[in-house]
Amino acid sequence: MKKSIETKNAPAPIGPYSQACQASGKFLFISGQIPFTPAGELAGNDIVSQTKQSIENIIAILAEAGYTINDVVKTTVLMQDMNDFGTMNDTYNEYFGKSRPARAAYEVKRLPKDVMIEIEAVAVID
Repeated sequence: MKKSIETKNAPAPIGPYSQACQASGKFLFISGQIPFTPAGELAGNDIVSQTKQSIENIIAILAEAGYTINDVVKTTVLMQDMNDFGTMNDTYNEYFGKSRPARAAYEVKRLPKDVMIEIEAVAVID
């Protein structure tokens, strides 16, 4: 069983996809979140503010589906510049440091809306 998850507390999708899909009642697959506020404004022009907003969007989607950040088991981080990795990692650690989900991080040539970062997540509850 698949259920689409949508919240007004995160920016609306910019394409034909859901903010998240819940599968089998326990798996939550969160689409890549870019650093736009729910009002559609870019959070800032630096990696710290963009990382924070991307994660805040993930947290809002998790909450809408009844999950918490501690339920996240895997994230994927896409960045325009791997030179920002250390700063991104410090900011990411503020949110995920205790739960420590599995993670992959990649440098990519370009991201939607020319943002610096996009983060997707997978969460599981029992």
